[in-house]
Amino acid sequence: QEQLVESGGGSVQAGGSLRLSCAASGYARVRYCMGWFRQAPGKARERVATMDGDFRSTYTDSVKGRFTISKDNAKNTLYLEMNSLKPEDTAMYYCAADVRLGPCSSDEVDYKYWGQGTQVTVSS
Repeated sequence: QEQLVESGGGSVQAGGSLRLSCAASGYARVRYCMGWFRQAPGKARERVATMDGDFRSTYTDSVKGRFTISKDNAKNTLYLEMNSLKPEDTAMYYCAADVRLGPCSSDEVDYKYWGQGTQVTVSS
């Protein structure tokens, strides 16, 4: 059974840091396109970052320079290092997996597997 399990969310003050992890099992493999998406209350889900089979990454403009996506193929785990967090980063963060090596899509409809999400709350 394909499964993605996120962890590492929590509550921090503005300027703080968090590291999210996404453990993949079953058919989902981090060596394919993987992405982090987020959804704030009342807003559409948006791409945060993606990484393809060749470790090429993309970021949404609002997180560039603050967030870093990475993965460990041996551990089949995806990460999102989040620094200089802002209140507007508050959202449920989801890990998603595609079945293609790349380039990665920024559209959520192109991702086949999803985790349950982990909440990130940033207070001012």
